[in-house]
This record gives sequence, structure tokens and C-alpha cells, in this order.
Amino acid sequence: MISYRAVSHRYDDRTVLDDVTLSLPEARVGFVGANGSGKSTLARMVNGLVRPTHGEVRVDGLDPTSDGAAVRRRVGFVFTNPDSQIVMPTAGEDVAFSLRRTVKDRAERAARAAEVLAAHGLEGYADHPAHQLSGGQKQLLALCGMLALDPDVLVCDEPTTLLDLRNTRRFADILAGLRQQVLLVTHDLDLLAGFDRVVVLDGGVVVADDAPGPAIRYYRELVG
Repeated sequence: MISYRAVSHRYDDRTVLDDVTLSLPEARVGFVGANGSGKSTLARMVNGLVRPTHGEVRVDGLDPTSDGAAVRRRVGFVFTNPDSQIVMPTAGEDVAFSLRRTVKDRAERAARAAEVLAAHGLEGYADHPAHQLSGGQKQLLALCGMLALDPDVLVCDEPTTLLDLRNTRRFADILAGLRQQVLLVTHDLDLLAGFDRVVVLDGGVVVADDAPGPAIRYYRELVG
């Protein structure tokens, strides 16, 4: 269970989130809103990338600020730009790097990395230079790096912004089949089909919180 209680956040003199209270038990939750609405800030609080100025965030009862290591074992994060997450020369090495703390044997790490890559559309790419992959393949690689850790929650912050339609659909199909709870920040409203819940933010405030159909209709009217 992820929960926010009276959460506010400020950058200097600008209020980004204002008194947000939410409980998120659903398997698929989307956050939508205009640029600067606070949706990415809200998502980044789940694994402690951003700390609330006021209020509290909990992940299975744990505080991402004071229990950061335990929370990060439960929560994976996929950023908009996969180049910010890819750190090793080859795709296989990059996924294996994610396993360095939990799997001590190098050969086992390599084998598990290859399995994860194969399971998510990158079979045969273990030895491929990571930064020579296509944009869509890089985003799949970033996703594989997180899924190798088998987190309980996967937070995706506008993961398809840099992708073409084909790779966007591929990424969406993978998310749909995951066992993990998925929190998705997106401007692509089509990605929210089949989600359980959509939270709409405007000016740092939750202005709609509903099933995808009515929530998206509200958002379309809002941005008019």
C-alpha cells in the first residue's frame, strides 16, 4: 500500500504540491496533469527521490526518507530518458549491475540478466553496446534493469515520451503483463486504457480521482 497524508512540497517560494492525501492499493494507477502540475514530484516521493516539505509518504508502512534502503528494495523507478539509467557498456552488463548486491556470483548474474532481457524483448542483446541500442530498446533495457530486482512497485515517469508509436505500444504491453503494482506518470492518455485508477493534478492539487474514463474526460475538459 502506498499512501500520502497531507503531503505538500515547495521549491524555494513555489508550491508544487499542496495538501495531497491519497491511498493507492490498486494495481495500475496513472497520474496525469499539465507540465508543472506536481505529478512527477508526487511519483518521485514513492522511493525518496523527492522529500515532502510537509506531510508523510508511506510504502507498506515504511518512510522513503528514513527507510530509504528498504523502500528502494520494494520500488523500482523508470525515468523518461533511459540514458540517465544506463551505466554499463553492454546491455547484459547493465542489467547484471542491478543485481550486484543480491547475486554475488558473476556467472549467475550474467545468466539472470540474459533471462530478463529475453523475457522483455531483448533476447540476444546481452553483448550489444548499451548506448548503441535504439531509443525503444534503451527504454526496455532500463526497464529490465529494474525488473531484474523483482520490486513490488514500479514507478514510471513519462517512460514513452521519447519513443515512437511501435515502441510505446511494446512498452505498454509489457507493463500490462507485470505482476508489480505500476504507477505511471504520462501525457499519453491512451496508455491508461485498462488502468484501475487515474489521478488528475492541477497546480499541485488533486482535482479528479476516478476510473480512467471519467478522470480523463475531466482532464480533457480542464485543459480544453
